[in-house]
Amino acid sequence: MTSLEVSAQNEEPGPGGYAAARLLLLHEKERSGPPRRAALARLTDDWLAGLFAAAAPPRGTALVAVGGYGRSELSPRSDLDLLLLHDGTADKAAIAALADRIWYPVWDLGLALDHSVRTPAEARATAADDLKVHLGLLDARPLAGDAGLVAALRTTVLADWRNQAPRRLPELDALCRERAERAGELQFLLEPDLKEARGGLRDVQALRAVAASWLADAPREGLDRARRALLDARDALHLTTGRATDRLALQEQDAVAAELGLLDADTLLREVYEAARTISYATDVTWREVNRVLKARSARPRLRSLLGGRSGTGRSGGKPPVERTPLAEGVVEMDGEVVLARTARPERDPVLPLRAAAAAAQSGLPLSPHAVRRLAATAKPLPVPWPAEAREELVTLLGAGEATVPVWEALEAEGIVTRLLPDWERVRCRPQRNPVHTWTVDRHLVETAVRAASLTRRVGRPDLLLVAALLHDIGKGWPGDHSVAGETIARDLAARVGFDRTDTATVATAVRHHLLLVETATRRDLDDPATVQAVAAAVGTLGTLELLHALTEADALATGPAAWSSWRASLVADLVKRVAGVLAGEPLPDPEAAAPSAEQERLAIEALRTGEPVLALHTRDEHAADPDDSAADEAAPEPVGVELVIALPDRPGVLPAVAGVLALHRLTVRAADLRAVDLPTGLGSGSVLVLDWRVAAEYGSLPEAARLRADLVRALDGSLDIPARLAEREAAYPRRRGLAAPPPRVTVAAADSRLATVIEVRAQDAPGLLHRIGRALEGAAVRVRSAHVSTLGANAVDTLYVTRPDGSLLPPEEAVDLARTLETALG
Repeated sequence: MTSLEVSAQNEEPGPGGYAAARLLLLHEKERSGPPRRAALARLTDDWLAGLFAAAAPPRGTALVAVGGYGRSELSPRSDLDLLLLHDGTADKAAIAALADRIWYPVWDLGLALDHSVRTPAEARATAADDLKVHLGLLDARPLAGDAGLVAALRTTVLADWRNQAPRRLPELDALCRERAERAGELQFLLEPDLKEARGGLRDVQALRAVAASWLADAPREGLDRARRALLDARDALHLTTGRATDRLALQEQDAVAAELGLLDADTLLREVYEAARTISYATDVTWREVNRVLKARSARPRLRSLLGGRSGTGRSGGKPPVERTPLAEGVVEMDGEVVLARTARPERDPVLPLRAAAAAAQSGLPLSPHAVRRLAATAKPLPVPWPAEAREELVTLLGAGEATVPVWEALEAEGIVTRLLPDWERVRCRPQRNPVHTWTVDRHLVETAVRAASLTRRVGRPDLLLVAALLHDIGKGWPGDHSVAGETIARDLAARVGFDRTDTATVATAVRHHLLLVETATRRDLDDPATVQAVAAAVGTLGTLELLHALTEADALATGPAAWSSWRASLVADLVKRVAGVLAGEPLPDPEAAAPSAEQERLAIEALRTGEPVLALHTRDEHAADPDDSAADEAAPEPVGVELVIALPDRPGVLPAVAGVLALHRLTVRAADLRAVDLPTGLGSGSVLVLDWRVAAEYGSLPEAARLRADLVRALDGSLDIPARLAEREAAYPRRRGLAAPPPRVTVAAADSRLATVIEVRAQDAPGLLHRIGRALEGAAVRVRSAHVSTLGANAVDTLYVTRPDGSLLPPEEAVDLARTLETALG
């Protein structure tokens, strides 16, 4: 129970008790949002005014609400920002006593208080030194006492703000940028700070301050609604947590959604993201206008000096004409922005919105909000299918790279994107719960097109690559597999955009299989002919394979830093090379006929001779990019991991022992191939197990091969207790608050392999996961042919190719039983 609730219980009943009335107001379900905030502010105003009057204040004093309280934006756990203003004529002791009579009752109720005692001159001086104080005083509101004193302060502070705007607004801009760098972008965060993040309540306050300067004004459309949405979410967060917090943590989102009457946490995040996007766009437009005005003001004195003091260049002495540079039909550049030409007729030119957007992106210039608003209000709808010019302008817009993003955001802000591509509405501001993703679904699609723009030289049809990149996750707004749903939507949208039947089918295929290459390369055995043949059958043509290769890279790069690496790139490139060979009619090599490498054979002979493990550890360097890419030819090789080859006499327990030792040495396993090699030697014949691992150090340098070998010997003879050591390490990690990890899931994959049964394990990534899997497989008496590990964020997908001890595939019933056994062991 909070101190406020205790105080409410101890107060005498009746309407006069502030704490009781406050609690009653906060728990009124029928009154929420702006009405509750206004009522809470009035209730607090009356209480504080009563405290002020009861203290018998001296003349020339006033109690003032500033900041959020001055705006009457009181959330349940908001601070009370108060200024005790006095004209300096009263005795200091009397002012101090008055302050105590107000501050202490606030503290006694457990309310947070931000307070100060100042004269108008002191307040003005403090504001001059502290930008945050100046911002708070712009919202000053009298609560009690000398209203004239407060009015005079407000007038002075506002005049100072307007006079100092050329100096203070750049300072405020820098403060907002620093805060955004620290707190991130609200519209893309899974646990956003509703106040501090970019697009949050602090930015709304900054926009109010800019408007008060009379230098520029924010776009008003939707801004008040966005502000209310964030304030409502903060109210619900305070009520459900009982804390003065602005961070919408994962574990609080369902309760906050329920408090707001929303369907679920995703619906809550979409509303919050929509609000943040509106505020962010208004922020961008406003600061651009501020910078333009300040630049023009600074240039004016220089212009006058160059003109000898004259105010103009024409005969009439007026302002010099503004230069308008043509960019495209009906589109010009003016004053650093892209605007519509005077002769433009949006109501007769349905391609004009796309033409203006493409011209802006290609020029690297912002699209004027006034132009976008006029296009949204008056532009004639495009016919379906689109004419060729419209399709070409869309491709030009998508191919502009980074400059595409702000232009696309401007179109989205006025609803033009949804009008052009109706299915876009389902992915707009849709959150992605996987922390690997940096962006919401819609922004991820645009970012993928941005990444694809740099890969267009690698494909024969750049236009299909860019459109497929824009649409590849369009199915995430629908239930079920988003790739399957996306194929249908992409087919419809590609036809709408005006592609012919063949091109439409190619785009649809790319969307359907946009995850095929990376998932196959990282989770399947590429030496298995069934793997390569299955991909070739799905892709169909070399042109589509080329398109998918570029799309795979663009998608991963636009997802986040954890989704792409030189290792993943090398695996995908290897798969593409093998599939291209199949599509070109080349035969696949027989993996069973492949002889061990010279190094493997050398290590196997040594292991057979000594009867102990022998290993070699070295770095592999490969180009991650397409070998035909000229940029790749100029780049230095990038390490894609470390190859660890181990040979030892065949015996039980090898896989869990090796996996456990690697985990203890903080080596992340990416892939493992295991094969038994029968070697006739001068020492007699024997069976040697050769393990070829791809590993990477979590951090720091690689361990010495001698240390790895020593620990492996101890693990095999039982003197190194790997499970106990791993348990100690896991216990030492602090657990992160948040949603509980889902239970592991083990399935039999439909891989059509003739070499082995394929088992797929999906689980929370943790040190020693492969060791635990290996122990379970040893207990099930199966042989592991190869293992392929794929990790994205906290999620691991380990694919295991297993057989019976005699090398035959597991019957379906045994395979299902093995999957259940693994699931139980990992659970």
